Amino acid sequence: MGSQVGSAGLMLVNSLINIYLFLLMLRFLLQASRADYYNPLSQSVVKITQPVVGLFQGFLGPVAGRFDLATLAAGFVLKVVSMVAIFMVIGVGMPPIPGLLIAGIAALANAILKIYFFAMIVMIILSWVAPNASHPGALLVMQLVEPIMAPVRKVIPPLGMIDLSPIVVFIAINLVDGLVVGALIRAAGISGALVGL
Repeated sequence: MGSQVGSAGLMLVNSLINIYLFLLMLRFLLQASRADYYNPLSQSVVKITQPVVGLFQGFLGPVAGRFDLATLAAGFVLKVVSMVAIFMVIGVGMPPIPGLLIAGIAALANAILKIYFFAMIVMIILSWVAPNASHPGALLVMQLVEPIMAPVRKVIPPLGMIDLSPIVVFIAINLVDGLVVGALIRAAGISGALVGL
């Protein structure tokens, strides 16, 4: 009974860490896509993640350009440290460092792909029910997915009222998730549940 409670507690902690990692990667993607920094949702994400990101901004410096290295580093270190802690708590001991580093990269990639996956679903639903929505959340989703949609639209222009680019992006996200992230997980030799799948 005690071990079941302990494993449930570990799963809960791992889930909370994965949610925070999700928010960190959302912050990274909002910066990379040059989404509206003053959008209330952007501001909320920045406030929630700043305590951890601030630790890394001290030596990686403030954001320069589109790619926020401090946020990436914060997510990577948070995930690797959490995996080490979970391994120690369950009594397995320290996993191999190369496996941990690969698993950390896989966790970041997985979180980024999940954000795009959910953002695409929201974008598609919005295009059906409220194509001209001005809600801050709707605007943020559009700004987030536009950098990955625009190149696809250049190759596959809309056919009248039908835009096929979301389908192509969906397939690409699933392929990258299955092939690249899956290969990283197997190379790491660490359970996909710990990485965040």
